[in-house]
Amino acid sequence: MVLSSNWLDLQKKQQSKRKKNEQTKDTRARKIVKQASTKKNMTQNIKVRKGSKLMDMVHFMTEEIDSAEKSKKDGKIFEFKSKTASIDSNDTGLELKSNAYSKAYIEKTKSIGKYVALDCEFVGVGPEGKESALARVSLVNYHGHIILDEFVQPQERVIDWRTWVSGIKPENMVNAITASEAQEKVASILEGKILVGHSVKHDLESLFISHPKSMIRDTAKHVPFRQEYSKGKTPSLKKLAKEILGRDFQEGQHSSVEDASVTMEIYKSRRKEFEKWTHPTNNKKSEL
Repeated sequence: MVLSSNWLDLQKKQQSKRKKNEQTKDTRARKIVKQASTKKNMTQNIKVRKGSKLMDMVHFMTEEIDSAEKSKKDGKIFEFKSKTASIDSNDTGLELKSNAYSKAYIEKTKSIGKYVALDCEFVGVGPEGKESALARVSLVNYHGHIILDEFVQPQERVIDWRTWVSGIKPENMVNAITASEAQEKVASILEGKILVGHSVKHDLESLFISHPKSMIRDTAKHVPFRQEYSKGKTPSLKKLAKEILGRDFQEGQHSSVEDASVTMEIYKSRRKEFEKWTHPTNNKKSEL
């Protein structure tokens, strides 16, 4: 009887222990479910906040600014997209500010500004077409926006159009301006501006235009470029674009617009260095 009683007590204790374990597991399970539910609600709240019209508008503006920067680097004209969405009166102020920013930015990129890059394309004239004559002139501003792009009528009979490299064809001369018109337009734009170019002296000579030496930034003559990329010799624009911008271009026909834009990008990437070499005295004074 004693053995039987002890065995019954042991059975009761084990049953009680199992019940407690089951209750503990049940409590833990409920806590886990509750935590999961709380996290789900928090995630939903975050998604709601992220999806609000205010955040959508800010996100849109950020994307447009990034797109603008990419366009500048690529030498393309940037235009803001039109965002069509229903907005309430609370969003009107933000929309107006966004539109105002857009217009101001576009106006800034389109204005001529302080810096202008020049490039020209030439065709062959004279004996065997070995002499060069101006046939296209292009100017872009600091942001790569086209200020001027005109085909120019050569003053002599063209022997070699050099289409394979210049991209110029006889049909481009239908609406071409005269050399004197090109000279007048370019001179007007360059007045008081910092001129950026690659071997730009040749371009200026073809236009019969002079420009103050102190206001010229020539990527072909920049000493650090010569030392770093061409062993003291004149580096090609294609070489500088590859080394400095990591960009391959001029694989086929050239474009004076693209050449001018790339030249401006190269200058911008090392502008402080350019200015230091151009005005060493002023830089020393500013450092003191």
